[in-house]
Amino acid sequence: MAASHNRYTTVAIILHWLIAAAILFQLALGWRMGDLPKGPGAFALFQLHKSIGFTILLLVAARIAWRLMNPPPALPATMASWEKALSKLVHLAFYGIMIGLPLTGWIAVSTSRTQIPTLLFGTVPWPHLPFLPELTPAVKEVWNNGSKEIHELLAAVTMLLLAAHVGGLLKHQLIVKDKVLAHMAPGARPGWAEPRLWLILALAAGLMAAGFVLPRLPEPKGGTTPNPQAQVVEAAPAALPPEPVAVETHDAVTAAKDQPSGVPAAPVKWKVQSGSTLEFGTSWSGDPVTGRFKTWTADIAFSPEALAASSVTVKVDLSSVASGDEQRDGALPGDDWFDAGHFPQAVFKSTEFRETGKQRYAAKGTLSLRGKTLPVTLDFRLSERNGLTVAEGSTTLNRTLFGVGQGEYAATDSIPAEVRVRFTVLAKKS
Repeated sequence: MAASHNRYTTVAIILHWLIAAAILFQLALGWRMGDLPKGPGAFALFQLHKSIGFTILLLVAARIAWRLMNPPPALPATMASWEKALSKLVHLAFYGIMIGLPLTGWIAVSTSRTQIPTLLFGTVPWPHLPFLPELTPAVKEVWNNGSKEIHELLAAVTMLLLAAHVGGLLKHQLIVKDKVLAHMAPGARPGWAEPRLWLILALAAGLMAAGFVLPRLPEPKGGTTPNPQAQVVEAAPAALPPEPVAVETHDAVTAAKDQPSGVPAAPVKWKVQSGSTLEFGTSWSGDPVTGRFKTWTADIAFSPEALAASSVTVKVDLSSVASGDEQRDGALPGDDWFDAGHFPQAVFKSTEFRETGKQRYAAKGTLSLRGKTLPVTLDFRLSERNGLTVAEGSTTLNRTLFGVGQGEYAATDSIPAEVRVRFTVLAKKS
């Protein structure tokens, strides 16, 4: 474990090669990300990029602490004074960049308009920098733009330093033929025939190539558990469910027919039962995205024989959104999407019911979402299932009319304007 006159300690060697491998892969990955269209694939690669960057920061902190406690071996006596000074300067610059790159990335993430939580490799939560998320939007934008520019500049300087570092190594290995390589590759001998040299160069090329050709990653799965009774929501508009088989009577109809002759029919009060679902479907760069709301209530008074007096009010807790991705679910209640901090609920209130077919109805009303109230029609059909009355229906909403999707997300090239909403309400008379 100890350092000697011709090599670093084993811990220092391991940290060196781990950091070197991560940096090479990270540079290629960052370069590739700049050419990817926005979408789930780019989102997943960005999360991986963040995870590797914070890992580098942790490894560098460990490397610095170890170096302070374990001085490195002396440079070869054959090196000129200017070469020694240049070598120390390059190493110092490397440490500055290895801290500066993840730090500027951390600042950019912490000041982003879309406050997406960071999970290292989709598992370990990583916090934003303190105080930055609470800055005013204008100040945050300055910090965000500045950190991104510095981040890109440091990445370019890193490539120049890598070229200088590798060039110096090759000079010592192939021209001067001293044992500099053996400092980090114990047992290495100078000259072209050293297999460790070729192995290092091959691994470096492989890591760079992997960063460029890495297949598109699946979206990381978060901790939310899908409702086992929820149905998959199609991204494309879908028709109402088909007619139920052999359904003759329903509680809603029966209750209305039981009214005494000559007495105006009154709507029946209904209580929503477990197993009811409220789901949505859209797409992101052509890939389907489905989700649901875990918390919502419905105040229902409905009877086919008393449509004029029927009413329904649905209140949806927007912070309860669950789409199977913890990071996306953390962003959806934010300012760019539902802005649940200012508008915690979406509310649908019916204004009119009409019959559209056998056991099929349309509920006209208004939807209040993100401070906008617009007319909406819910088409649904009634059936009976396991002793419960079931209402299944859908509608299509234009998210841009409600302001859902601000900034870059207001565009409809990657995420369409139309969002399909489907519901299944299981109810019994209250």
